[in-house]
Amino acid sequence: MPIPPTMTYVQAEGAGAPDVLRLANGPVPEPKPDEVLIRVHAAGVNRPDVAQRQGSYPPPPGASPILGLEVAGEVVAAGSAVTAWSVGDRVCALTNGGGYAQYCTAPAPQCLPWPKGYDGLRAAALPETAFTVWANLFQLGRLTAGETALVHGGSSGIGVTAIQLAHEFGARILVTAGSDDKCAACLKLRADAAINYRTQDFAAEVKALTEGRGVNVILDMVGAPYLARNIRCLGMDGRLVLIAFLMGSKVEDFDFVQVMVRRLAITGSTMRPRTTAQKGAIAADLRAKVWPVLDAGRCPPVIHASFPMAQAAEAHRLMESSQHIGKIMLTVG
Repeated sequence: MPIPPTMTYVQAEGAGAPDVLRLANGPVPEPKPDEVLIRVHAAGVNRPDVAQRQGSYPPPPGASPILGLEVAGEVVAAGSAVTAWSVGDRVCALTNGGGYAQYCTAPAPQCLPWPKGYDGLRAAALPETAFTVWANLFQLGRLTAGETALVHGGSSGIGVTAIQLAHEFGARILVTAGSDDKCAACLKLRADAAINYRTQDFAAEVKALTEGRGVNVILDMVGAPYLARNIRCLGMDGRLVLIAFLMGSKVEDFDFVQVMVRRLAITGSTMRPRTTAQKGAIAADLRAKVWPVLDAGRCPPVIHASFPMAQAAEAHRLMESSQHIGKIMLTVG
């Protein structure tokens, strides 16, 4: 199919509630020398999209102002420096923005092939969570077989992927979630234990579940209110990895003595400001270690709901409600 001069995309008409999202028409983006142009089949909806729509997470310089950080589709054009992909290849990609559209560019190193047997919808559900979990839980957090991890938000897209990959690679995983139903879903996904943070003290439960030893790694997206309890949950040489601050980033009157006594490490990262080379290195690691697992039919994405692109506002409302288990997706076309 020829590439048209214009496309339909989702435009945020100023910062605000989901209702600011509207369909619009604009030019099809042109790939830079190191980019591919993808005809989008599906795109993922993620928390950073919500934050960008609200005006609290602006795109970095040079990135597309269109929402959407992950897509899957077909390569329809490639920049002059691209050698790894050809027109007609089916790829999923961690984008630098622009995913809520019929066409999207992505740096070639940030693309991965569709796993065997996948369609566009399932392939598009992979990049954001796979890149985030692998980079933070396994690379930065150094989770290894035989260790125990605690992941907050176990029923989120990030949480589901963390459960699956931790179990796949031989770690024990404990999670928190906000309802008994969500806890049950996490257990079904093979979490070793699920703690309802609304009715239980997760720090006390973690101590009991680990016989007082604590966990080796914590993946946290909540932030400030959890810091003291997270520290109590960590065992000797434990690692706390922060990936978001859904409830704030500032803490007062925190005593760091236990950080020293138990040789704890507090670290964190964001994905979007990383360079193409850095994201490409994560993609290469995923292709070598995680994609064979997906090709074998294990650790598939859990898709809670999908919406046509015209209903992006409804997808954002669902995301903000936190009633979903797994991924929320947009279909394009």
